[in-house]
Amino acid sequence: MSGHNEYAVQEGKLITPTSVTLFSLVVFAFVIIIVRFFMGLGAVSNLSDGYPWGVWLAYDVATGTAFACGGYALAYSCYFFRSWRHHPMLRSAVLASMFGYALAGFSVLVDIGRYWNAYGFFVPSRWQTNSVMFEVAMCVMGYTCILIIEFLPAVFERIAALKIVVAGVDLWIIPRFFGILNKMLDKALFVIIPLGMTLPTMHQSSLGSLFIIAGYKLHPLWQTNLLPLLFLVNAFLMGFSIVQFESGLASVGFGRKYEMPVLGLAKVAAYIGAGWLAIRMVDIVIRGQFTAIFSSGFYSLVFILEIGLLVAGLWKFYNANTPRKSFYAAMLTCCAGGIYRINVYLCGYNPGSAWVAYFPS
Repeated sequence: MSGHNEYAVQEGKLITPTSVTLFSLVVFAFVIIIVRFFMGLGAVSNLSDGYPWGVWLAYDVATGTAFACGGYALAYSCYFFRSWRHHPMLRSAVLASMFGYALAGFSVLVDIGRYWNAYGFFVPSRWQTNSVMFEVAMCVMGYTCILIIEFLPAVFERIAALKIVVAGVDLWIIPRFFGILNKMLDKALFVIIPLGMTLPTMHQSSLGSLFIIAGYKLHPLWQTNLLPLLFLVNAFLMGFSIVQFESGLASVGFGRKYEMPVLGLAKVAAYIGAGWLAIRMVDIVIRGQFTAIFSSGFYSLVFILEIGLLVAGLWKFYNANTPRKSFYAAMLTCCAGGIYRINVYLCGYNPGSAWVAYFPS
């Protein structure tokens, strides 16, 4: 990655109606987080012992990390399958993944009931190595660090290209120092990149493993021993889709030309999505749950919504001959993939009649 001078300065205003609106939402969110830390998790979430994981974890961790798999999917495309035509999109994908995973890690800290014990994760004597959740947490934290390292060449290159003059003195040593750091990091990426391709494979499949142990509490339309495989393939589908979505959004938002390599990603996403759908439906038929698709009330509705959006997105991917069409297809498949994960973690989960149905406060 660091061997290519691929960055470009994007001119534009920092303060816009959109940025002000988003900043206001961030401030509002931090107010709620402060309330959470002083008044407890239940005060802002309506969680209970029956529903210990609500919208927050289902969306931001289980689903959010899948939305942040663009860097992971493109790394496989570029470095494993050697599809170099997608390489120019890799840095922006890594940047988005870095933000997504960092947000997921921060969300876990907010979501932990006894957050004051969080330091125990860094004490090996307190590790529970038989826990799937421990493996997920370790891999998410490790992959976040890997993403930061993978993005550093873009920062180092930018600083190395600067001419820094202070009080008439040319501080040439600073750009030179960062140039040397960049060359050193470039030689280490052959170790860093394989780690960045391995860690998400582990924890994305484990996010599915978490609900195998839920047993009967998860509706049969989603409860299967194939959950780890389905979550992993789903991560690839959402990773390739989100890259196309982000590319289209950036092109429109910044007035840039559409990136034509996304059309190749559209075909890849179409085949991955079709494979995922085939596995999903064959599994349902083998388990004798096909009739449940039409006879399960609310569960049927959310299942059909999930599958319907996916089929619509795949159809658009197959017929995508412009970046704009791939953008709309990616939007549909991202929604379908996200709904699938929320269905597993929230909509399809029922701890029993002893607990009042969960709805966020």
